[in-house]
Amino acid sequence: MPTGVQVPTRSAPHGVTILGATGSIGASTLDVVARHPDRYRVVALTANNQDERLFELCRRFRPAQAVLRDTAAAARLRDRIREAGLITEVLAGADALVAVARAPEAVIVMAAIVGAAGLLPALEAVRAGKRVLLANKEPLVMSGHIFMHEARASGAVILPIDSEHNAIFQCMPPGYRTGEPPVGVRRILLTCSGGPFRTTPTAELAGVTPEQAVAHPRWAMGRKISVDSATLMNKGLELIEACRLFDVTPEQVQVVIHPQSVIHSMVDYADGSVLAQLGNPDMRTPIAHALAWPERIDSGVKALDLFEIGQLDFERPDPGRFPCLKLAEDAARAGGTAPAILNAANEVAVEAFLERRIAFPDIAAVIARTLERLPGSSENTLEAILAADAAARIVAARAIGAPAVSSAAGTA
Repeated sequence: MPTGVQVPTRSAPHGVTILGATGSIGASTLDVVARHPDRYRVVALTANNQDERLFELCRRFRPAQAVLRDTAAAARLRDRIREAGLITEVLAGADALVAVARAPEAVIVMAAIVGAAGLLPALEAVRAGKRVLLANKEPLVMSGHIFMHEARASGAVILPIDSEHNAIFQCMPPGYRTGEPPVGVRRILLTCSGGPFRTTPTAELAGVTPEQAVAHPRWAMGRKISVDSATLMNKGLELIEACRLFDVTPEQVQVVIHPQSVIHSMVDYADGSVLAQLGNPDMRTPIAHALAWPERIDSGVKALDLFEIGQLDFERPDPGRFPCLKLAEDAARAGGTAPAILNAANEVAVEAFLERRIAFPDIAAVIARTLERLPGSSENTLEAILAADAAARIVAARAIGAPAVSSAAGTA
């Protein structure tokens, strides 16, 4: 059972706020919500700058509030809302994101803002005691100790949405609470597909394009997370997240390449039992699980056909092919601000790769250089973490030879 034990009653539809409504997780969440109008109603939707897409969502779901980080985009949306005769209030900026994350109308908050920008809104939702469906990794990667401490203090329910962490949660002992050491658990087996370059000769990786890197063989995801999957940094960040969420050490988490993406993760018990969660690679499954927990609802995902799959394969990750995984493991062991530095450097490097300013292997090189030049601190305050995030972006940008990138996290 997650931190806190409150289970919303069904006397009325539960208010749902979606932070990051125009991304792939937001779209999947809205798909599940739309299937159950008797259970859920949308109260707020947010996006970065995609005002056209957010307008279409507002017209369909009629939220009370809509937020865009970009003020110009918010102004355009406000005009469209007025012209359409909708009553949705349009807000702008980072402070507005925090405000809707805390708003009392929302029982459930889907935290799906990509990158460090999602840290503060998700943290505020936790502080407000919400049921937080945690889809973005950065809150736990950057400030896991703070995040889990605040959840215990407020009674917030944290339910992981990453397919791997949701699978781990489902395989944990009965009555398990996130943030506590799991009794009888020996290892967490964290699966991944291996991405699009699992079998590509390493000598050819320098020539891969952004288009090739975002073409994930199993999942439909955003560009940044698709590149992270290709480098296996995504799995490294998930390793850090698993340590925070399930209170285990990095040594207790083993990454396993599983190309079919049918087993989403496993839990290895002291008695020799290994429990696995299987399902088709569709994010609506973990989203529906978290929305309805501890009940089960229809997600729209087709039933798993084991005869069609035929076989399941497993491989050890190749350190030479996936250096980002080792960098993340080292940051997990170092703790303190090291994961925040790792995450920030990765964000800067991936953006540079997508803009064709660096080659694919340079992503790991930029991260390694940043970690070498910016020693981490053991301090675990939010101020120290945000400062480390900002410093890492400057160091990483200099390593690339580009202007310094401002922190996406903003200020506390």
